[in-house]
Amino acid sequence: MADNDDTTSIPSTPATPGTPGAPLFGLQANGGRSSNNHKRSMLSACHKCFTVESWALEEGALPSCAMPPPPVSLFRKVGAEFVGTLMLIFAGTATAIVNQKTHGSETLIGCAASTGLAVMIVILSTGHISGAHLNPAVTIAFAALKHFPWTQVPMYIGAQVLASISASFALKVIFHPFMGGGVTAPSGSYAQAFALEFIISFNLMFVVTAVATDTRAVGELAGIAVGATVMLNILIAGKNTGGSMNPVRTLGPAIAANNYRAIWVYIVGPILGALCGAGAYTAVKIPDDDEHARPQVRSFRR
Repeated sequence: MADNDDTTSIPSTPATPGTPGAPLFGLQANGGRSSNNHKRSMLSACHKCFTVESWALEEGALPSCAMPPPPVSLFRKVGAEFVGTLMLIFAGTATAIVNQKTHGSETLIGCAASTGLAVMIVILSTGHISGAHLNPAVTIAFAALKHFPWTQVPMYIGAQVLASISASFALKVIFHPFMGGGVTAPSGSYAQAFALEFIISFNLMFVVTAVATDTRAVGELAGIAVGATVMLNILIAGKNTGGSMNPVRTLGPAIAANNYRAIWVYIVGPILGALCGAGAYTAVKIPDDDEHARPQVRSFRR
């Protein structure tokens, strides 16, 4: 009778890896009491290891995988940030230069798509190492809201600035004398340019804060979400300001082309916009201790 009770206690429909709260791999029962106890302990351990709540992400980092990443040295983080920013500035600036060289064949849509794709690719490839900030405004906003340590801010910004200058001078050599096409400069008034850079930087940082700091957001789609936001912002403001959103996107090409017109717009506007965007999402974010208001988790993490 005891054996029959043990046998009937086994559920008729086993939990699958896709079942919320189920272990990653199923355990086979062999009918013994000690095996059942061992199975229960293993299920409990797996449940603790593979629940969404236990997957803590590094602060200020864009998530790219389900399991917590191993500790990464500051040297590796800064190196990844340098390479990622170099790729982004090279791609975005090169497309603008080619557009000038070919008399507008790339079009605004092409320039927006190029930069958005570059952002997506870099986030997916280096986000698990450095967080893929790629932008001093993002780094400062994360630090201001205590999602990133202030002690690492100078190193990150230094790597971003150096990468921008390196990419810009490489493009100057390759595409001489068309470097001017890669410089972001206002086509209208400075006030209009400042307002647009502030708004699109606000949009960008609102999305970045959502996918990087909120476990309810679909973290695996961070690269797509941020890349699409960058593309949308360039379509909005590209004709008027170049759609910078990033102080180093403007600084490097400005130094290479020796054109510093309205450079303060592209430094102050994105930083203020990013701070406000991060603050706005933090204000509307559902508190972690508010269980009644917490929505059902809809994430590919499970």
